Amino acid sequence: MKKLVTFLSSTLVAAAAIAAPQSFDFKDPKGVNNAVFKLDAPLEAINGSANGVSGTVSFDPANPGATKGKIVVATETLHVPNPTMKGHLHGSQWMDVAKYPELTFEAKELKNVKTTGDSTTADASGTLTIRGIAKDVTVPVKLTYLKDKLGARVPNMKGDLLVIRATFNVKRSDYGINPDAPVEKVSDDIDLSLSIAGASPKS
Repeated sequence: MKKLVTFLSSTLVAAAAIAAPQSFDFKDPKGVNNAVFKLDAPLEAINGSANGVSGTVSFDPANPGATKGKIVVATETLHVPNPTMKGHLHGSQWMDVAKYPELTFEAKELKNVKTTGDSTTADASGTLTIRGIAKDVTVPVKLTYLKDKLGARVPNMKGDLLVIRATFNVKRSDYGINPDAPVEKVSDDIDLSLSIAGASPKS
């Protein structure tokens, strides 16, 4: 009987360890993680990206719907090909990177969760903060859990990967981003696309 109790206890502890949420770090040493943005006005289209992505997400492979976390983008890494336009983008009328060094999205709850194999789609509800203005938003996301695949991305490292894809739209005027700019030249709609992978190393 004592052996049976010990066995059951060990099994339960092992199961709990397997089911525990994992912490995934999105500060990518390769610098591949990126956010892409687009403003498509009638007279001009602005396309750019940012690769200063970091943050931490808690993900449980046994319960993807419980996912929570925070993704951070360093505003100084926002880039557009035109140097003059980039200067404006970083300036006080636009992103004011000196005053607001980060834009963040903190996911607090996942709704409409659907999991097939290693992939989960959901609507992530949380707080998006740009230029110090925080607003509650809901964005569609796709989470892909890749067990034991960290070494395929970062050589000589063991662990798991969590890939997040998200595409959504925000209003420039909602966040005080050059609100007086003419909409025929600068669209009020900003299309955002996030393509990132987080690492959960194992010893």
